[in-house]
Amino acid sequence: MKIVAVLDDLFFTVKIMDAAKRAGLEIVFVKDEITVFEKAAENPAMIIFDLNTKAVDAVKLIRQLKHQPETRHIPLLGFVSHVQVELKRQSQEAGADQVLPRSTFSTKLPAILQSHAEAIAAQH
Repeated sequence: MKIVAVLDDLFFTVKIMDAAKRAGLEIVFVKDEITVFEKAAENPAMIIFDLNTKAVDAVKLIRQLKHQPETRHIPLLGFVSHVQVELKRQSQEAGADQVLPRSTFSTKLPAILQSHAEAIAAQH
């Protein structure tokens, strides 16, 4: 099963790619709304959003994904600068399952992906 990541930050792209590889998960990076919905239709294990990406309106996408019956079950994880309290609040209100400060996301990413890999393995 795969994880979808919506971001355009090279540092976090490399970090997520490395953590996913170590957890044995396939990762797909997308940078436009149409592809987000196409990949969401494939029932990924999780969608990760860089809430600061300029490529898409992440809050709008989170809201849309959580309001569609076929995608509302997909865990949505966002990360944002710790000073962007309003963006964090908007993302949570839109339906993000978890929103972490960038530094916490960086630190906890391997454990987050590993727990998803273990949950997927337990289902099969």
